[in-house]
Amino acid sequence: MKMMSWLPICLLALVTIIQLYYYLRYFILLAFYKQKEQEQRRENAVSVIVCARDEADEIERNLPGILLQDYKTTHEVVVVNDNSRDDTKYLLEGLYKDFKQLHIVELKQEAMHIPGKKFPLSVGIKSAKYEILLLTDADCIPASEHWMRIMQDAFVPGIEIVLGYGKYKKRKGLLNWLIRFDAFHTALQYFSFTLGRKPYMGVGRNLAYRKELFFKQKGFASHHHLPGGDDDLFINGCANVFNTAVVLDPAAFTLSTPPKRWKDWMRQKDRHNATGKYYKVKDRIMLGAYLASHFFFYPVLIFSFFTFDWRVVLGIFLFRMFIQGLVFFRSMKKLEEKDLFAFFWLWDIWMFFYYLIFASSLWKKPKNQWN
Repeated sequence: MKMMSWLPICLLALVTIIQLYYYLRYFILLAFYKQKEQEQRRENAVSVIVCARDEADEIERNLPGILLQDYKTTHEVVVVNDNSRDDTKYLLEGLYKDFKQLHIVELKQEAMHIPGKKFPLSVGIKSAKYEILLLTDADCIPASEHWMRIMQDAFVPGIEIVLGYGKYKKRKGLLNWLIRFDAFHTALQYFSFTLGRKPYMGVGRNLAYRKELFFKQKGFASHHHLPGGDDDLFINGCANVFNTAVVLDPAAFTLSTPPKRWKDWMRQKDRHNATGKYYKVKDRIMLGAYLASHFFFYPVLIFSFFTFDWRVVLGIFLFRMFIQGLVFFRSMKKLEEKDLFAFFWLWDIWMFFYYLIFASSLWKKPKNQWN
C-alpha cells in the first residue's frame, strides 16, 4: 500500500471526528432533551408583534389563530401594516370589530436607509404596551391555542430570551421536503448550541424577548443597514448562557407557509445566509468548523474508497451514520418532523450541494425586500 494513500483516510478520520464532536457534544442535547416541569406557573402580560406587507391572504388565514389564543391574562396583538397596497388595512379593521385586543399600527411612509422589516418591527415594539414580546410572522399560525401561554411561561427570573420552533407546513413536492429539512437542520443547531450553553441565534417565526432588552441593545442599530438580521443578528448580539431559554413543547410551535417556487426559497435563503458573516467571531468559528467538516465529508469519503481499504472506509461511514441517525431520529421526533427521517441519509448528501448552491450568499448583497 502506497504511503500517499494514507492522506485521504487521515482527512476522512479528521472530518469524521469533527462531525462526531458536534453530534455527541451538542446535537445529542436536543435529541435527549426533556423540558423541566415548573413548580409554579406564571402568566405575564404579553404583546404579540406581527409585521405584514401585502399579506392579506395570510392575515385572513393565520391571524385568527393568534387572536383566539387561550390566554386569560392581559395581552394584545400588535399588527404593523407596512405600506400594504392590498386589502390588509380593511381586513384588519374588520377583525378589530370582534377582537379588541388587536392593536393596528399603520405605516404610510417607507423608512429611509433601513431595508427589510426592522423599521416596522421597531415601531411595533415601541407601540407595545407590555414587557414580554412574542414575535411571529404574518404567514405563521400557532400550532395550538396554548402557544402564548407556553412561550411566556419560560420567562423565569433572569431569562430575557425564549427560542421557539417555527415549522413549515407539509406540502407535496421535493421543494417542500428540502425546505422542511433545512428548517429542522437550522433548529438542530441553534437549539443544541443553546442547550450546550452557546446560544447564537433565533428565528423570527417563533421568538420572544423582553422589551427592556430590545432598548438596552439599542434595537437593531448595529445592523440597521442589512435587510435581514432582525431575528438572528439581534439574538446573536445579546444572548448569553444565563439569559436564554428554549421551548420545545409541540403545542408552542408555529406553522409557516413555505415558499412555493424554487427562486422564492433561494432568495429567502440568500437573505438569511448573508447575515451569518456578521455573527460574533466565536460563533462564526463554531459554525464554520461544522459546515466545513460537513461539506468535505463526502468528497473525502469517495476519494478514500479508491485509495484505502474499503472495509475501513465503510466502517467509518457506517459509524458516523449510526450516530447521526440516532440524533436525527430523536430530534425529528421531538420537533414533530418524523417523516423526514426515512431519507435522512439523502438529506445529508443534499447538504453538500446546498453549501455549493448558497456559497455566494457569503459575499453577494441580498435584496432589500423582506417578504
